Amino acid sequence: MSSRRRSVGYGFRRIRPLAIIGAISLALASTALLSGFQAEPADWLSDSSSPTVSERVTPEFVGIRTFSPPRKITVVPNIAFAPGITEPDGTPLALDVCLPPGTDGVQNTPGTDGVHDTDNDAALPALRPAVVSIHGGSWSRGDKANSDWRQVCVWLASEGFVAVSVNYRLAPADPFPAAIDDVSRAVSWLREPANAERFNIDPERIGAFGGSAGGNLAALLGARGTGSLTEGSRVAAVVVLSAPLDLRESVIAAGETQAMLPETGSPFAQTPGVTPAGDLRRITLRYLGCQTLGDCPAAAEASAPGALDSSDPPFFIANSRAEFTPLVQAQLVSAALRREGVAHEFVEVPGALHSIGILDADVRMRVAAFLHDTLGD
Repeated sequence: MSSRRRSVGYGFRRIRPLAIIGAISLALASTALLSGFQAEPADWLSDSSSPTVSERVTPEFVGIRTFSPPRKITVVPNIAFAPGITEPDGTPLALDVCLPPGTDGVQNTPGTDGVHDTDNDAALPALRPAVVSIHGGSWSRGDKANSDWRQVCVWLASEGFVAVSVNYRLAPADPFPAAIDDVSRAVSWLREPANAERFNIDPERIGAFGGSAGGNLAALLGARGTGSLTEGSRVAAVVVLSAPLDLRESVIAAGETQAMLPETGSPFAQTPGVTPAGDLRRITLRYLGCQTLGDCPAAAEASAPGALDSSDPPFFIANSRAEFTPLVQAQLVSAALRREGVAHEFVEVPGALHSIGILDADVRMRVAAFLHDTLGD
């Protein structure tokens, strides 16, 4: 695995929820991360860190880390899904499949070459809904198999879904639209008859789940395209946690302005040397491959709100009130979905946790209920 697929480490502390919509102030890229649970400036792991290391170095027991599988799950890792597309080191772009209960334990069965040979297949129930899980990491780091995102995969499988945790090409080596193209390929790959049969997937019931930068990609899967939600790379349900959903200049600028006001409670407003505005633009421009946001057509193309229409699937959107991804990001998409008449659920989570850090028992229950309602059991 390429050293570019490194995990992110960061500290954690709770901060008081904001009483006003000033949660916008916690600009999504002020930490230059967009990947995990952090609530203060981050410490980086080295470039040589194992891709399976957790996205943070502290042992805080929050979010997805509070989940313990009630039953055993089988994990089939490293299945190549995009012929001819590789990591910078030549490793084929791959995904992991977490199979629902009915097999013996969390196992790592050989899958690097895409060949799967296991006696467990016959015992699996037919025609399960699938959920594609998309990791965060500022579109420039992270991995499907770090411990926290593996836990997401196992949790989704424990709910009865075939969970598919996918890697995608990373910026700056592969800027937009490489990442969204890759996760779109993963959805199409799952619908291929041989693959759907192999993993007992109902190709008409595929959803997307993403946190932070991965949530941006999940939202784009839901917003791009028109017509049937059962064909090609379209998905039938979308779950977005703490995602930077609108990368256009006006929205990012609003978050930058609010981020530095002391009354917002942002930890960056009082942190010398931390410049959220500069980090925000650097990360976004690196991902989009642009010099300025004001002259960057890709900014609109990479933003879900402008692409939404009445043909889109139901959305579940959750964002902490006082976290780094400004609450306005979720509010804008909620408003756009409402205008288009698209069913959705918008949850404001108290506190400052981010991405899969908000996946405590209550949020997991709400997400699972949404996915069961939209995709079935």
